[in-house]
Amino acid sequence: MSTRKEYSKEFKEEAVKLLRSSGKKSLEIATDLGITRNNLLRWKRELEDRERENISVIINPEDHEEIKKLKKEMLILKQERDILKKALGIFSKEQE
Repeated sequence: MSTRKEYSKEFKEEAVKLLRSSGKKSLEIATDLGITRNNLLRWKRELEDRERENISVIINPEDHEEIKKLKKEMLILKQERDILKKALGIFSKEQE
């Protein structure tokens, strides 16, 4: 009967973070951490899956209309800002 080692979520995330940022090969990182390469690659795949799920949850179809409305409003506000900047430049020249 074998005993499986349980790793915390934080440990797994840090191991994947190290894999992504270090530039080292997965086997080298796994060896340094005392885990198997397969575990490290599985954790990486699982984390990527969770990240993809989070993105799809954040951007759902109901939000598309709100996003379009906000983009339109932002465009109007930028145009108003640009007009005010030009007016400020004109009035500044007149006072000189």
